[in-house]
Amino acid sequence: MMGAALATSQSTLADYAYNLQIPASQVAQDVFELHNLIMLVCLGIFIVVFGAMFYSLLKHRKSVGHKAAHFHENTTVEVIWTVIPFVILMGMAYPAAKVVIDMKDTTNPDMTIKITGYQWKWGYDYLNDDISFYSMLSTPREQIYGAAEKGEHYLLEVDEPMVVPVGKRVRLLITANDVLHSWWVPALGAKQDAIPGFIRDSWFKADRIGTYRGQCVELCGKDHGFMPIVVEVVSEEDYAAWLAKKKGAAQSAAGDNTKTFEIADLMARGEQVYQANCAACHQADGMGMAGVFPAISGSKVANGPIEDHIALVLNGVPGTAMAAFAGMLSDADVAAVVTYQRNAWNNKMGDLAQPAEIAAARGGAATEAAAPAAQ
Repeated sequence: MMGAALATSQSTLADYAYNLQIPASQVAQDVFELHNLIMLVCLGIFIVVFGAMFYSLLKHRKSVGHKAAHFHENTTVEVIWTVIPFVILMGMAYPAAKVVIDMKDTTNPDMTIKITGYQWKWGYDYLNDDISFYSMLSTPREQIYGAAEKGEHYLLEVDEPMVVPVGKRVRLLITANDVLHSWWVPALGAKQDAIPGFIRDSWFKADRIGTYRGQCVELCGKDHGFMPIVVEVVSEEDYAAWLAKKKGAAQSAAGDNTKTFEIADLMARGEQVYQANCAACHQADGMGMAGVFPAISGSKVANGPIEDHIALVLNGVPGTAMAAFAGMLSDADVAAVVTYQRNAWNNKMGDLAQPAEIAAARGGAATEAAAPAAQ
């Protein structure tokens, strides 16, 4: 009966929402089978222990005339109830240790991706292919605020998914830039805490093409629930095409860092950058959250010297939730978002920033290191 239940759980029960996600890698399959095995062992122990307890209560109750026995130490019984749990635990520990060791074996990867957790987004650096980008929540704010019907993948959709080829062993180097995060995609059997100042590693090898979703599972701040992960597993041909497209976009973004923009172009681009990077804290209308995040609309920064505004965006405010965007945004994107903030809502400064000014504020030439936040 237990064998039949185990066999059934591998296929049929995996389709139910209350079970684990359908495995898409061998490690995830091993975790799924181990989970079912341990649950069956726990079920067996439950039946034996509570069965004996209820049988004793029923058959040895005072109302049927049973007399309580008086006895003390019984070495045989004590040995039995020590040895049997020990054997059960060892039987459970062996397959569990085997799976854990396999999960930690990151040798011989086909490709390596560095993952950095930020409040509240993920940064991906493809070390073999020399591309970098950020991935953040793309669920419309209207859905979050209840002004629109929630979509199928509410809070589990991103603007830039992590893309990998099917059948390739992917090593993950995971860290964090600010606070503790945790990168977790259950269908791939990959979960690793992201700790500032440390690099932890994990791996996966997807067995089939598809889209797999996960979340940050470490309480990382106010918007912890708005930090999803999406991994798209594609064919090698599609991966090569995606890689070529990303490199082309990076070159285009680098070219933007040397351009001179009109204010209308900066405002349009700045709104996109703001909604993707700033609205989570400062709100879409720039009014912030009283006592938590300051308003930008009418603020002294947005209505003060533009050099101070640029420095704040680039360097952030240490010890607060205001992150430094120097390494996250390109010069063109910083110029655009600063221009937008100074001329949106109640701010009517009428000035603008150009990428060259951002490069000068960084202390060097126009940077190509930051991936574009909006296209």
